[in-house]
Amino acid sequence: MEAVSGVFRSRSEAEHAVAEMRAVGLGDDQITLLTPGSTKADVRSVPTDKAEQPGIGKAIGAVVGGSAGISGASLLIAAVVPGVGLITAMGLLGQLILGAAGASIGAVAGGKLTKSATEGLPADEIFVYEDALRKGRSVVIALADQNKASLFRELLKVEGAEEVDAAREQWWIGLRHAEDEHYSAGGKNFGEDEKFYRLGFESALHARTRCKEYDEVMGEMTAEIEELERQHPGVNVAEPFTRGYERGRDYYQQLCSQSEAA
Repeated sequence: MEAVSGVFRSRSEAEHAVAEMRAVGLGDDQITLLTPGSTKADVRSVPTDKAEQPGIGKAIGAVVGGSAGISGASLLIAAVVPGVGLITAMGLLGQLILGAAGASIGAVAGGKLTKSATEGLPADEIFVYEDALRKGRSVVIALADQNKASLFRELLKVEGAEEVDAAREQWWIGLRHAEDEHYSAGGKNFGEDEKFYRLGFESALHARTRCKEYDEVMGEMTAEIEELERQHPGVNVAEPFTRGYERGRDYYQQLCSQSEAA
């Protein structure tokens, strides 16, 4: 499966895109609409996971049916995502995305998600979706067979979606000046090291590594650095990647702290 996603300026535009994607065959286990916030009319109470870890956001509700204005939606979940706030997600895929983002949502959908339906989950893009949601935008994500992915990608473009790669660049542009000043203050050349610094920064935000201690991610970090060193022989990779990773961890923790204080 391949992930196809787009960022919309309004929820109504995103809902229309979802309807169009459903019309050409995507099911609830292949598509989700993420929107910031919710209303009391959207949700009813559901149980949360008793094994929830400290600091992880709690689910606050779910609704069966299309009462949130999304025709045909079989499941709508509202959950608090650390560093983002209240998010509403549609469909079974939405449950998985919220879980990867750090929200505890219990067993709302049971075992309905098959392995084949979740292969290709864009875990490395979740921080980009979160940034879009913090800005009040909506995100549509679909998992499609590779031979159909281009069709859905074009459909999102026609519906007015901003590509996730473009959203990722806008996110970094917003951070770049501060990161340049921080890195250059230590006598380093940010222009030369930015590529690897940014890769380290983003690595700290990936769903598979965020909120983990260094000893838990050290093996993966080392593997990433070694692969980059193979691709770029003779280039200083380890130091900027590691410094970027540390800043990425601080950035995410700051977002979580701001979210908790709000």
